[in-house]
Amino acid sequence: MTNIPSVDLNDFISDNPAQKQKFVDAIGKAYEDIGFVALKGHFLDDTLVENLYKEVKRFFSLPTETKQNYEIPEIGGQRGYVSFGKESAKGKKEGDLKEFWHFGQYVENNPKLEAEYPKNVIVNELPEFNAIGKETYKMLEKTAKYVLRALAIHLGIEETYFDEFIHNGNSILRPIHYPPIKEEPKEAVRAAAHGDINLITLLMGAQGRGLQVQNHKGEWIDAIAQPDELMINVGDMLSRHTNNKLKSTIHRVVNPPKELWGTSRYSIPFFMHPISDMKLDVLEGCIDKDNPKAFKNITAGEFLNERLIELGLIKK
Repeated sequence: MTNIPSVDLNDFISDNPAQKQKFVDAIGKAYEDIGFVALKGHFLDDTLVENLYKEVKRFFSLPTETKQNYEIPEIGGQRGYVSFGKESAKGKKEGDLKEFWHFGQYVENNPKLEAEYPKNVIVNELPEFNAIGKETYKMLEKTAKYVLRALAIHLGIEETYFDEFIHNGNSILRPIHYPPIKEEPKEAVRAAAHGDINLITLLMGAQGRGLQVQNHKGEWIDAIAQPDELMINVGDMLSRHTNNKLKSTIHRVVNPPKELWGTSRYSIPFFMHPISDMKLDVLEGCIDKDNPKAFKNITAGEFLNERLIELGLIKK
């Protein structure tokens, strides 16, 4: 496959069974083939997106010492600010050429999870930043719910199977700033080749070159969304839960050509995580004689902790 398939969520949420099945078949095939789709028909409107980018750019334009007031190392970067070069891809020593922010879950009626998750960090200098972040979080979470319902149908399980696991899930909204490049990077890139940890990732800001996806032949292909599309990919949790039937694809953000070094890049992924107690045991329907069970039993919380240690965000 040499391009990213495009699907429209309106087909799935329509009252037309044929359109709904067309969406299920298209996204299922794409996730079995390359693990990425471009999605139209999501729940973000243009005004919300415009306001979010405005607030995100304002935040990353704050003085470094101001931003660092919102950095909380002891929670593994799960909320608030993570400074430039802190995170590296699994197996890489060099830190990625980026800084980012984390909005986390807004827990509803669950004191246990309220105690488990770190609290969201409030930016005092920007009164609109947190409110717009929360609204964006909710709209992406809603979009992700319907995508997972389609995948449940494709997998032959109950359509609402994932609903109980993603309600109050440990999902993260991550506005990222890739600053201008000032000198020839030795080994580092804006985001080194990696797979995502979570169930699925919804990415805003994949317009223009930069994001690349590795297909099954090992070729890197550009993943470029239209202005009204989100890029959505399978993460490692969903891949192992489906015994690699749905593919978690390696992807990266490459450095721009030298003439564009002076420009910033912004992208905003939403990492859809389930609650920590969700069992990621391989689904029975994804095991057969040609595809024996490939992964040990593990919960989402245990798997996340393992990966945060590998990424250098939590110290052993």
